Amino acid sequence: MSAAPGTNGVLVDRYGRVARDLRVSLTDKCNLRCTYCMPAEGLPWLAGPELLTDEEIVRLVRVAVERLGVTEVRFTGGEPLIRPGLVGIVTAVAALQPRPRISLTTNGIGLDRVAPALSAAGLDRVNVSLDTLDADRFTRLTRRPRLDAVLAGLAGAAAAGLSPVKINSVLMRGVNEDEAPALLRFALDHDYQLRIIEQMPLDAQHGWDRSTMVTAEEILTSLRTTFDLSPDPAERGAAPAETWLVDGGPARVGVIASVTRPFCGDCDRTRLTADGQVRACLFATEESDLRAALRTGADDDELARRWRTAMWGKRAGHGIDDPAFLQPTRPMSAIGG
Repeated sequence: MSAAPGTNGVLVDRYGRVARDLRVSLTDKCNLRCTYCMPAEGLPWLAGPELLTDEEIVRLVRVAVERLGVTEVRFTGGEPLIRPGLVGIVTAVAALQPRPRISLTTNGIGLDRVAPALSAAGLDRVNVSLDTLDADRFTRLTRRPRLDAVLAGLAGAAAAGLSPVKINSVLMRGVNEDEAPALLRFALDHDYQLRIIEQMPLDAQHGWDRSTMVTAEEILTSLRTTFDLSPDPAERGAAPAETWLVDGGPARVGVIASVTRPFCGDCDRTRLTADGQVRACLFATEESDLRAALRTGADDDELARRWRTAMWGKRAGHGIDDPAFLQPTRPMSAIGG
């Protein structure tokens, strides 16, 4: 495609991809300190005035839904459950027309207490991060002894009807690479859906090493020691996970192979950081500032125009295999998943 983005319409890029899935980071803070995400002492958090207010978040989501064709909204962090106005934000977004599908990615701590309110507000489902079922290993990985709280969060989400409840797991060599079968058995026993994710170069320490990453092929090999896996005949579409039928189905397991089997050609995501920056790609090294425009009086048409321009410049792929690849300055906790 060669034409510039129009003044109306969807978030299309120069390669013809249309972004309909919006990921909104509500905070860069987190109550865990996962070793593959941030150092033990945490990070320099965004100052309060830098963060979008609840009203600003809802306004930008409304622009995305009403003017830019977004149909899916996922709230992320940091840890979104520590955002005080979360329930109110979900309520407002659920009232938009057309109503988007609304989901949440969380570490699960405290989810059991707030899940009923989130469900009543209009949240459709949750993804909960869980990398191990071993309490000691969980404490080493997250630097917090909170495995029981995460398991309670999963159960609370299911009880509140936030289904399907999905588990996101990252496997690391020499740390938890042996747990794929156990995690899948746990998911099957509780009617959760497991997604195993290749570790990506998004850590604050910039210590990611491809040699320590457990690849999709290794994940599948490990799962097949216990389960029979067959390709899922369902159309994958723009979903990041390649899914497999477990023991003939209907249960499925997904593998998100962002590094070894990139799916950039079908990407339909746009991202908004907690401080109001549009990111066209998770691995982008540039951002477009909507917060400044919003706070200096831009109307909805102008916000939509800026957002379309930001997405038009999206690159063909993340380029992790390119020798010139540069890891984003912001870590995952500041970008939002």
